[in-house]
Amino acid sequence: MSGPSQRHPIAVTMGDPAGVGPEVAALAWAARHQHDLPPFVVVGDAAAIEAVWDGPYRRIADMDEAARVFDTALPVWHLEDSGPLTPGSPTQAGATCALHALETGIGLTRNGASCALVTGPVSKHALHGIGYTHPGQTEFIAERCGVTATNAVMMLAGPKLRVVPLTVHIPLIEVAERLTIDLIVAKARIVARGLTRDFGIATPRLAIAGLNPHAGESGQLGDEEIRIIAPAVAQLVEEDILVDGPLAADALFAPGIRDQYDAILCGYHDQALAPFKALHFHDGVNLTLGLPIIRTSPDHGTAFNIAGQGKADPGPTIAAIAMAAQMTGARDRACAPAK
Repeated sequence: MSGPSQRHPIAVTMGDPAGVGPEVAALAWAARHQHDLPPFVVVGDAAAIEAVWDGPYRRIADMDEAARVFDTALPVWHLEDSGPLTPGSPTQAGATCALHALETGIGLTRNGASCALVTGPVSKHALHGIGYTHPGQTEFIAERCGVTATNAVMMLAGPKLRVVPLTVHIPLIEVAERLTIDLIVAKARIVARGLTRDFGIATPRLAIAGLNPHAGESGQLGDEEIRIIAPAVAQLVEEDILVDGPLAADALFAPGIRDQYDAILCGYHDQALAPFKALHFHDGVNLTLGLPIIRTSPDHGTAFNIAGQGKADPGPTIAAIAMAAQMTGARDRACAPAK
C-alpha cells in the first residue's frame, strides 16, 4: 500500500480482551504480506495478545514508531492492564479496557495520528455492566465525532454486495412505524455521498427493497411501499440520485439484479444481513458512512466460545483493514488537486 495517508498507520482496537479480537488482529499481522496490508497498530491490553499468540509484538509509544516496527513485529498501543485474563471469560475490567481502547482509537484517528479506525468486537452486555448506554459502537463513535446517530449509516460491504439496513436493532413489529419518507431520504443521501467519497463511485446507483412480500403487490399485501417508499424514491430522483424502488426483495439479491446496484437499502436488519452473510460470511465488513473519519469493523462478534482455541478466522479483520485502506485512498484521491 502506498499514498500520502499511509504514512499514518490504521488504529485497530482489540475489542473485548477476552474475545477473539486480540487473536484475529495478531493473525492479520501474520498475514500482512499475503494480503498486502498497510501498517496498523493494535490498541488495548498487550497481555491479551500474549494470552493467545506467541508471535513477535512491540509495545509502542507513538504512531510513527508503529510504522517503523510493523515489518518485524505487531505494534501494540498498550493502554492498561485489564487484570487476570482468561480467553472466553469476560470481566468488568476487560470491558473497561475495551471502552478505553475505543475512545483512544477514535482520538488517534480524529487527530490524524491514524488514517482510519478498525474496531474489534465488543460485548454489549459487558459494556452495559460498566454503565455504557449506547446501543453499539457506531452510536458511540458518531457521538464522539459530533455526528448525530441518525446521520451515521451502517453499511455492510463485500466484493459482491453492499447493503444498508434502514432500521437496525429494533423488534420487527416496530419496523413499519419507524420507516418514514424522511428516514429513507436522509439515509439514501448519506449512502450516495459515502459511495462517492469513500469508494470513488462518481454516480452511485441505489436500490430500495420493498418491505412486504412482492413489494406489497400494489397494496394487496401492505401499503408501506405506496405510502412511504415510493414517495421517498420520487424525492430522491428529483435530487438527481439514481435510485430504483420499491423492488421485491425476494428477487433483488439474485445475480444479475443485485449487480446493477452499488448499494441496496433494506427495511430492516435481517432483510439486509441475511443475504449479505450468505455471500460474505468470511469477508464481510461493517462500516459507517457519514462520519468525518473512516471506520470499519469485522462483521462478527466476540465469539467467547472459541476465544484462545486457535479456531478464530482472521478473514473478516483482514477484510476490514484492507477496506479501511481502500477507503482512505478514495478520500485521498477525492481531495487531491486536479492536474
